[in-house]
Amino acid sequence: MTPTADKHRLSVAPMMDWTDRHCRFFLRQVSRRVRLYTEMVTTGAVLHGDRDRILGFSEAEQPVALQLGGSDPEAMARAAAIGADWGYAEINMNVGCPSDRVQSGRFGACLMAEPATVAACVAAMRAACDVPVTVKSRIGIDDRDSYEELVAFIDTVAEAGCDTFIVHARKAWLSGLSPKENREIPPLRYDVVHRLKRDFPHLTIAINGGITSLDAAEAQLAHLDGVMIGREAYQNPWVLAEADRRIFGEDGPVRSRRDAIDGFLPYVEANRSRGVPLGSMTRHILGLYQAVPGARAFRRHLAENAHRPGAGPEVLRAAVDLVEAAIEQRRAA
Repeated sequence: MTPTADKHRLSVAPMMDWTDRHCRFFLRQVSRRVRLYTEMVTTGAVLHGDRDRILGFSEAEQPVALQLGGSDPEAMARAAAIGADWGYAEINMNVGCPSDRVQSGRFGACLMAEPATVAACVAAMRAACDVPVTVKSRIGIDDRDSYEELVAFIDTVAEAGCDTFIVHARKAWLSGLSPKENREIPPLRYDVVHRLKRDFPHLTIAINGGITSLDAAEAQLAHLDGVMIGREAYQNPWVLAEADRRIFGEDGPVRSRRDAIDGFLPYVEANRSRGVPLGSMTRHILGLYQAVPGARAFRRHLAENAHRPGAGPEVLRAAVDLVEAAIEQRRAA
């Protein structure tokens, strides 16, 4: 294991429209140690947007990394410096998103065809900030998916000072597939990422793509330095409940889903007092009770009531009560 690998041993992927500050705060109630990532933020948004809205986060979310999208080294450096000043523990460069909108801005997965550009961005960001700079990529794009091309990409970017790569074990098609299809149709090639680690033992190599349980994560950790879980951690956040103990060898912050809700409620109350709609926060926890009696009633109650004017924490408490009543009914049956 490389010296920095423990920090990336398990993380939750950056996911657009999902991993905002409310989502991250809730996930932190489930695991103290899992590394969290922001949604991808463009350099233009960081440099010219409302930074408090775009970059603001609670210290309780740490360790949390800022994922940047861009391809201009100067802009990336300025955005990275701002991110570091805001307190992010890591700056990650997106070289994996295949959406048309991202490609039109000349960043994301299309940059796998431009390793020199990625290297220039990495070098500029490292010179501008004192936190780790990492890269999240695919294993290839379109017909440029040979192992030799992937090695050339890693070599070039590593020479610029990047020592940590998070690799989605699918290639991306830049045209013909939607972002959703690019997460599902190209086959997973875990063997390619394993081979990367063997060929670059001095680098921290983490894997992303199709990993939906801690059992699967532990299997990957036999070959790699880290695992990144994506949609499963959002749709079924309790998958992380044993992560601190099983992956990091430490006690976790919660013993039950109710503990996680109890840790979330003061945050909900504080944000409601600042005018944040309840639904903006509770939409991230709809999958908490997956496969538990009352899960459907929990989701329905939040979906039907959290967006009503004036809805507050009492709506969340009532949803939890429905679950607990269903559990008691099951026990009594």
